[in-house]
Amino acid sequence: MTPAHRLCTAPMMDWSDRHCRFFFRTLAPHAVVYSEMITTGALLHGNVTRHLDFDPAEHPVALQVGGSDAAELAACARLAERWGYDEINLNCGCPSERVQRGAFGACLMAEPELVADCVKAMRDAVSIPVTVKHRLGIDRVADYGFVRRFVATLARAGCRTLIVHARNAVLKGLSPKDNREVPPLRYDEVHRLKREFPELEIVVNGGIAGWPQIEAELVHVDGVMLGRAAYHDPSLLAEADARLFGGGPPATAAEVVRRMHRYAVEQVARGAPLRAIARHMLGLYQGQPGARAWRRLLSDAPGLARNDPALLLEALDRLEATAALSAAAA
Repeated sequence: MTPAHRLCTAPMMDWSDRHCRFFFRTLAPHAVVYSEMITTGALLHGNVTRHLDFDPAEHPVALQVGGSDAAELAACARLAERWGYDEINLNCGCPSERVQRGAFGACLMAEPELVADCVKAMRDAVSIPVTVKHRLGIDRVADYGFVRRFVATLARAGCRTLIVHARNAVLKGLSPKDNREVPPLRYDEVHRLKREFPELEIVVNGGIAGWPQIEAELVHVDGVMLGRAAYHDPSLLAEADARLFGGGPPATAAEVVRRMHRYAVEQVARGAPLRAIARHMLGLYQGQPGARAWRRLLSDAPGLARNDPALLLEALDRLEATAALSAAAA
């Protein structure tokens, strides 16, 4: 399967695990869902099954890796292909100091030839697409020529899909959270990359928070990647099938809950804690009557301690009763 990147969900550390991706897939049947970043060391020397297992329903699903050793990345690409992932993505955008100490992430943008060698090694190792996620630049220099040279180098190495977070990464002095908010967004430079490299698939990421903005960006680029906006307000994803992929009306939130309940029954039976699934669903009713009660019930420590997936249906019943009372009082 070759994913089409018109809409993607971002690799988010501590969030984009397999349960989150299944939830996103339930909402958006055709989006490409990305794993959180997994380092080459964790894959080559850690618990591979824990890191790589996923539900077949997640397809199309991409594995994001962090590393800078071409041979190790090639080995990880082979693992990803063997496990059934549809794509492997190299992280060249994470600005955290911990990642920098491992000599990968955003600091790799200063070494485009090294990144090109890594891309080529992975492409030679597997038949699935090898993609790169990166920033517009590093530190505080806003130089379009920097990112243009980076993209041109990767294109020569055969990379056909680039996911561009439309900000610089400041390597010293800003936290990862600040790096998602403080450096200014420069969507025009992402648009310029698409104009100058029309043969490449360019996906824009960063600060995109609603459908008017998504549709405006798709005039200029091939795809949009949503991160925290989709996590906190999953209804954004629920509209994707009808808006972008010619599908029918979105599943209702109640239908999503019932499907997640069935999934939770299977996963809890295999040893997964209900808390690990429920935590990703807190935003499902964002902005709707009963949303606060929904979040409270799915965060309730005694309820979660029972580890009974029926909690999801109990929360749904409570929310629907609250919504009915609100409607009657209106």
